[in-house]
Amino acid sequence: MAITLTELAELRLRTFLRGTPNYTPDRGIRLAVKDGGCNGYEYDIKIANAPKPDDQVLESGSLKVFVDPTSWPLLDGIVVDYIDSLLESGFKFTNPNATDTCSCGKSFQAGNCSPAGVPCS
Repeated sequence: MAITLTELAELRLRTFLRGTPNYTPDRGIRLAVKDGGCNGYEYDIKIANAPKPDDQVLESGSLKVFVDPTSWPLLDGIVVDYIDSLLESGFKFTNPNATDTCSCGKSFQAGNCSPAGVPCS
């Protein structure tokens, strides 16, 4: 079970996190999946002050990543990269659990499941 942040994605997230008011080393990034988007699920990245009791806690370099148990099966194996070019910039998700994605790359479908945040068979 793994979530991979590329070096550039980790750097961008760490830089953003450390630039927030009242930064503490316990803070991290919450990576989650929520219902929505044009394909049923969409990625969600937020700053979190601390993990919740049932979160998976991962470390990428000096960055803490918190993932809730509902999102974990849908994010297991994902690679998060950061793209910075003349035409676009932002996070890019490569998710082995996605069976379809929308053109924006922020929304995905996993199997033939309804968007309920559960693992698909």
